[in-house]
Amino acid sequence: MHKESETGRIESFSDGVFAIAITLLVIEIKVPDHRIVQAHGLVGALASLWPSYLAFLTSFVTILVIWIHHHWIFLLVNRHDHALFYWNGLLLLFVTFVPFPTALLADFLLHPDARVAASLYTGIFLAISLAFDALWRHASLNLLSINATERKSEEAAQITKQYKFGPPLYFAVFCISFISEPLSLVLCLLLALFFSFRSKSAGYRHA
Repeated sequence: MHKESETGRIESFSDGVFAIAITLLVIEIKVPDHRIVQAHGLVGALASLWPSYLAFLTSFVTILVIWIHHHWIFLLVNRHDHALFYWNGLLLLFVTFVPFPTALLADFLLHPDARVAASLYTGIFLAISLAFDALWRHASLNLLSINATERKSEEAAQITKQYKFGPPLYFAVFCISFISEPLSLVLCLLLALFFSFRSKSAGYRHA
């Protein structure tokens, strides 16, 4: 039996997970060590943390866009089944992991082993894009109302069109991480901005 309240519970639980994951990101920006401050001054020490700022900004924007798209999906889906819980859980699994590769990349972006950190960082976003695509495919094929309004049907078609670009683009960035770590980080940020503008241009709005 499908109940509309169950989709509300799924979204509420997911909102909590997104909020925790996005909050944990800032914890990884460390206060400069006193020895570094004595050697370079506080301004210089703070400026040297630019990899942390860039990694934080990229992850924050990406999780924010994921949260917006997640809400967009659940505006269109008012039913649930057993599989929806697990597809949604898989997405949340990857989202909760984001703070770790974010901190790792911030610490090792200028290190000789930066490639390992960058590949893990871009790899988690590739995994998220695959999980999000799978979540939407299941929802769109099984849980959309057959009596959906024309506007909702158009929005569903727009989501399907958009999400087919996610995994290939993030896979390309994952491959680029083996060539240029800073470039792959910047491209992750640009992709997040790209999908935020795509959702806006698609006419995302409350029902």
